[in-house]
Amino acid sequence: MNEAGHATLLLRDGVLLLGAAIVFVLLFRRLGLGATLGYLVAGALIGPKGLALIGGAESKLGIAELGIVLLLFLVGLELNPNRLWRLRRDIFGLGLAQVAACGIAITAIIYYGTSFSGAAAIALGLPLALSSTAQVLPMLRSAGRLNTPSGERAFSVLLFQDLSLIPMITIIAALSRTPPDAGTPPGWLLGLYTVGAVMGLVLAGRFILNPLFKLIGRLGERELFVAAGLFTVLASAAVMEALHLSTALGAFIAGVMLADSPYRHELESDVEPFRTILLGLFFIAVGMMLDLQVIAERPIFVIVMAIAVVATKTLVMFGIAKLFGVPNRAAFSFGLLLSQGGEFAFVLFTQARDALLIEPEAASLFGAIVTLSMATTPFLMMFSRRFVTAPSGKKEERPGPDGGDTPSAIVVGYGRFGQTVSQMLMASGTQVSLIDQDIEMIDIAKKFDAKVHYGDGTRVDLLRQAGAEQVRAIIFCVDGEQLGKKQLQPILNAFPKAAILVRAFDRRHMMVLGQLDIAGAVRELFESAVLLGREALEAVGIGDDNVDKIEAEYRRRDGSRLEAQVATGDLAEKRDMMFTHDRRLELDDGENRQR
Repeated sequence: MNEAGHATLLLRDGVLLLGAAIVFVLLFRRLGLGATLGYLVAGALIGPKGLALIGGAESKLGIAELGIVLLLFLVGLELNPNRLWRLRRDIFGLGLAQVAACGIAITAIIYYGTSFSGAAAIALGLPLALSSTAQVLPMLRSAGRLNTPSGERAFSVLLFQDLSLIPMITIIAALSRTPPDAGTPPGWLLGLYTVGAVMGLVLAGRFILNPLFKLIGRLGERELFVAAGLFTVLASAAVMEALHLSTALGAFIAGVMLADSPYRHELESDVEPFRTILLGLFFIAVGMMLDLQVIAERPIFVIVMAIAVVATKTLVMFGIAKLFGVPNRAAFSFGLLLSQGGEFAFVLFTQARDALLIEPEAASLFGAIVTLSMATTPFLMMFSRRFVTAPSGKKEERPGPDGGDTPSAIVVGYGRFGQTVSQMLMASGTQVSLIDQDIEMIDIAKKFDAKVHYGDGTRVDLLRQAGAEQVRAIIFCVDGEQLGKKQLQPILNAFPKAAILVRAFDRRHMMVLGQLDIAGAVRELFESAVLLGREALEAVGIGDDNVDKIEAEYRRRDGSRLEAQVATGDLAEKRDMMFTHDRRLELDDGENRQR
């Protein structure tokens, strides 16, 4: 095929992939079944085993696996040391117990209930112990439960499951029946490579990446930030690939290196769109590889195994949660929430197939089992909310401030204005997330034990990464007339539960802000000017009672003028209410005299 024909084919494939994704994701979202299932069904329908509208599933899967790499990078970025320490019991206790117990139980079911060998049962059973991060976290976020105790338990288990992908890949590689490549180093040397690579990546993060992002931040070029973020992920993955190690491990380490960096939120928001697109393509490619004929020949097996997986995981996780002191209703709801198979199972099934542990037909069958189990989750959660959730009088309380990455307020701008606002919030025990674009200010704040994240706080995606969907207030303390309707209206639409407070530059800026449904705005110099005005009155001999009277009347007139100016858009509105030499206030005790 010539270059023109190849370009035409790529264009046609792109149109079909994106068109099918849009149609089925919209449909499945509408039905409450989630985007992941939409992608899988779209791939199965248009793939070579379905309508055969598009081919080359394996080549597309190779490209789309970058979505898994980016997902592991974002998981690494979640490992903020404070949050990791606070959730350590749930992550490494509850998470480890869930993966081990569910993996052993499902492996036993497959080994004793089917004709698969022991190695094949392990290669199929361990992946089925994992749940769907891509399905569960959006459900928790949309329900506003992500930062509740039950939401954090689920997040902790999902995080450990994501981390367990690496050892599971290693287990499958150890069981592999394929002869090793001639260029593959022996196991002991791979171990040394792993330790050396991890140490090298950590040192690179400290002495190369952070200075690099600091330099880019000073330039203020967002495109460079996107390029640098992708470079970090791909370079880490490439280093591991060159050493015959896991690319996912490289990406994860890159994320951990930057988890406590002030550039974390900016990196998350920049990388997230690429992760979303490539992960969607990954699921489509997996769907294209499902052999629908094999599934059609054994539908009873698929249905029974899917029920067995869901029931086993629910019961095992219920028991584990009870051992960790979780009440009955919450434990059962927790089991139902994580009862489905996950997206990483498709990765591990592919690894097992390439390792000659299972046949391609088995990969298709168990891929269908995972897909069917994921389809049950929305219905199980509806059942949970209706029959299992505690009575309304016992609503779950959100955790208080405890040093985790779950802010109650976001302060954008950490200059002299933002510092005062944030310190007053912190004095109350409120957990505050700070955002600023001034690299020097970020460095100075670090010396005073203040963690300030780098980024443009007017970006909806960055605010979402900072936790704006759960906060009670977003306070903009940026200098100048940077915030108007264009910047604030999308934020108001995206985060209706948060009170939006704004530092206004002057009266004209207040007139603009007055047209928006914000919770409040304060002119940056108004209060300090009034205080200085009081001191000036006292200095020229005005009595305390009259000083109070003048301040109260000035505030009343100024507020009345501003209200009229906002309504009409005319700065000159009610100017006759301004004090001049000819328009004075009648004072008490004869003090209204020429001075």
